[in-house]
Amino acid sequence: MTTAGDKTDELFDRALVEEAAKKSALVWVRPTGSAQGPERALWHVWHDGAVCVAGDGPGEQPLPGLADGGQAVLTVRSKDKGGRLVSCRAAVTELTAGSDAWEEAVGELKGKRLNAPDAEEMPRRWARECRVLRLEPLGAALPAPEGALAAAPLPTAATTREPVPAALPRLLFRRRRRG
Repeated sequence: MTTAGDKTDELFDRALVEEAAKKSALVWVRPTGSAQGPERALWHVWHDGAVCVAGDGPGEQPLPGLADGGQAVLTVRSKDKGGRLVSCRAAVTELTAGSDAWEEAVGELKGKRLNAPDAEEMPRRWARECRVLRLEPLGAALPAPEGALAAAPLPTAATTREPVPAALPRLLFRRRRRG
């Protein structure tokens, strides 16, 4: 049986998730159920009561384990400190490319996508090659986990910068000669 206090707490938790997600550029998402996997930081937008993400295409963020009809744990970080603020369960829905919901979500996502190689072509590329997911918060916030949450970095094909060429500092910092 749900009491009025439980409903108030649930509404407060949902409002906290919404406000935090609107202000933060990243959320941490971990698939649950049979598709369990590690938490991943994902860029997102808050749109129409849910976190929307785009990915799984060439040059886009990976979304492994997030499947239509599944669930995930959504953790929102503090904009000021970057630490965990609130976590909740979320229902995962894959938006159908070209649908009204997909068009609205992509319109919001397009404005938040940084360093896109093809800004004007991006929605068509996402329709062809990517998935757009909606993660709608469910119920009350989850209790804070015990202990440290530090984890080893996930394997990636990304590399660090190459060493600076030896001649570059001389070119950048040489003094002009007065003539």
